[in-house]
Amino acid sequence: MNAIEIRNLTKNFGQKQALAGLNMTVPMGAIYGFIGENGSGKSTTEKLICGLLVPSGGEIKLFGRDYKDPDVRAKIGVLIEAPGCFPNYSVWNNMMLQAANLGIENAEEEVRKVLKVVRMEGSASNKFKNCSLGMKQRIGIAFALLGNPALLVLDEPINGLDADGMRIMREVLIDITKNYNCTVVISSHILGELEKIATHYGIVRGGKMIAEMTAEELNTNCRTFVALKANDLAAAQETLTRKYARVTLENEYIRVYDDVKAEEVAAYLYRSGIVVTEITTDKINLEEYYTDLMREGR
Repeated sequence: MNAIEIRNLTKNFGQKQALAGLNMTVPMGAIYGFIGENGSGKSTTEKLICGLLVPSGGEIKLFGRDYKDPDVRAKIGVLIEAPGCFPNYSVWNNMMLQAANLGIENAEEEVRKVLKVVRMEGSASNKFKNCSLGMKQRIGIAFALLGNPALLVLDEPINGLDADGMRIMREVLIDITKNYNCTVVISSHILGELEKIATHYGIVRGGKMIAEMTAEELNTNCRTFVALKANDLAAAQETLTRKYARVTLENEYIRVYDDVKAEEVAAYLYRSGIVVTEITTDKINLEEYYTDLMREGR
């Protein structure tokens, strides 16, 4: 069974079509990286999943049941934009108020549990307004975790965080899926961070899903290349272009994308009188793969 199955989902805002037949599959237990440009339909899709918007057409199933089913709705935790907290209240009091809103039994025990999950147990007495951005994002996740949800929907929770904040957030999200049997859908523009935690990806453009894949499939799809420096970069690039189909110059490194070994490239340049000073084999990352995919659709 999948946590989310969406088929032919459409959403119109007046004359503007935000989603145009989007399909999406999120396996249970996944950290699903949801990627797309601004205005591509990510936030609209997440709001539809959470019941914050009504679809114009299509089907949304959560855990095999209609997304409007009350029992299914109770399994969802969500953080879209920012947590709704009282700035002058402590983290603890904000959490207790939310627990009361949700009718959670054993509220104090539940609040302690989720604060520990998000690494905020030592900051419960802090006023919300005095918390850092990273702390506020983790408080938002703690809000979403109240009630032990099976599905967590997070809209750009790592954007704007510093390096330490992103590290803690990574640890929290991995912990949630491994130890709390929770599926996570997370959108972000920081693809380098997303690549460190996601098990599955969905790439959306113009209101349609253009690619879904596992992390393993992404690794297979990401092309390898030979990167090198030479004593004469311009001459080296010109020489390599005569032999190989795709040769680029990026960040003072020449890249050869053909299926070729580094030693073959070095030997070819040597025979042409060009000395290679540095050479390695590498693979494009998620950000480069995404950029290429977006470019292909223009």
